[in-house]
Amino acid sequence: MPGRRGRVERRSLLVAAAAAVAAQRVMAAATPPLVEAAARGDSAMVRQLLDAGAAVNLRDDSGRNAVLAATQGGHVETARLLIGRGADVNAQDSTHDSAFLLAGASGQTEIVRLALAAGADFKRVNRYGGTALIPACHHGHVETVRLLVASGIDLNHVNRLGWTALLEAVILGDGSPRYAQTVDLLLRHGADPNLADAQGGSPLQHAQQRGQTAVAELLRRAGAR
Repeated sequence: MPGRRGRVERRSLLVAAAAAVAAQRVMAAATPPLVEAAARGDSAMVRQLLDAGAAVNLRDDSGRNAVLAATQGGHVETARLLIGRGADVNAQDSTHDSAFLLAGASGQTEIVRLALAAGADFKRVNRYGGTALIPACHHGHVETVRLLVASGIDLNHVNRLGWTALLEAVILGDGSPRYAQTVDLLLRHGADPNLADAQGGSPLQHAQQRGQTAVAELLRRAGAR
């Protein structure tokens, strides 16, 4: 009987240990309350949690911190609060998004402004190897582009597709006034009008192929060939 009792006790201990490990995994995977509150844009709760000692850069299981969650939800005031409390605008999640990179891509100019003032890192790139400027140009976010081109960010950075911000504005744009403005901003701030893609296609060639008359004229005036 003692042997049987010992086996039962050992089995009970193993079950308890497994349950403890499972509970730890669930706790680790749970989204921290601060990240949850930021994702909702609940600034009052964010402030309360920070005042109670919550770590401002605590991340969830995807690597997302609270300021990135706020940016994903478009919650400017919550992002402002978090950045003012020291949130890392360069912290990247498992998809390589950060508050700065995502704000650029989604045209959230005020969050970009806040991130620049908080030390946005121009060398951090998204999952396509692009800076915050490149997707801003892709989507024609004129005011965001205006802010970024004046910030000192590399205007001629090439992403993994072999495209610069100028090429993205032409290839993925539609030649409409907002894309013409985007191209104009890039050129006036020093973007290379002749930096071609990986296949040798220049911005002017792409603009002409797509019938983007206004964009092509801007490129020619800037010395594009």
